[in-house]
Amino acid sequence: MKNPYVPMPVKLKAVRLENETGDLKTFDLVFVNSGDAENFKFVCGQFAMLSINGVGEAPFGIASSPLTKEVLRFTVKKYPKGVLTTALHNLSEGSTLGLRGPLGNGFPLEKMTSKNLLVVGGGFALTTLRALTKYVLHEKNRPHYGDITLFVAARDPGEMLYKDDLAEWSKRNDIEIVQTIDKPVEDWPHKVGFAAPVLKDLAPSAQNTTAVVCGPPIMIETCIKVLAGLHFPDEEIITSLEMKMKCGIGKCGRCNIGSKYICKDGPVFTYKQLKELNSVTV
Repeated sequence: MKNPYVPMPVKLKAVRLENETGDLKTFDLVFVNSGDAENFKFVCGQFAMLSINGVGEAPFGIASSPLTKEVLRFTVKKYPKGVLTTALHNLSEGSTLGLRGPLGNGFPLEKMTSKNLLVVGGGFALTTLRALTKYVLHEKNRPHYGDITLFVAARDPGEMLYKDDLAEWSKRNDIEIVQTIDKPVEDWPHKVGFAAPVLKDLAPSAQNTTAVVCGPPIMIETCIKVLAGLHFPDEEIITSLEMKMKCGIGKCGRCNIGSKYICKDGPVFTYKQLKELNSVTV
């Protein structure tokens, strides 16, 4: 039986800067051992622990689709006092690091079939939503979902993640892309305003629709209020929580909310589940 505490070796195949501020980088990783690659099967919404020997380990959402077999993609924000995130940002292509996972649960894709999808993302929380969007837009999956709307919010154009993906998806006629930034910027052709007010103005229909919301806590809270006001059922509002995690497998007790562990029972929860745990008030 594989030891869940022992990381698998992965190599950094490619790294790219994502934003003008310079604190967001995307890493494409490949497994060193072919057996690890074959056995690593995940669902959109799950995460993995990335580690560097002698530095530390932390959880990061998987940004690539399960249908992309060539690489695993992660986007990492470097924090001023983040020892591990700084070390990750200093890695060069070809470097070896450790990976544990996949961990946690994922988005309930089977329950979302035959429904319209509203995907709402803000900041670098767009990571697992990128995986979800890539997955549902795949030619073998797209027929199983109704109308798809991707609503993306960022502080300014320079902080908008995955610009190439957004440009590619905008050319399709089977998904609606809505982008907004906090304040007006010259030549910005899209929406202007914070996520929740713009979402309220869009007034998406709750009819046969599942909404997935990921972002900073205040954005999740305000957008859920908007969705609740638009009569989205609690069980059709899905979000992903972030919390400090140590073991990733529900043993250390660092990430519990009531009787649940974010790393094991989450990070994906419906709003109905969160209300039952009394962890969110709207």
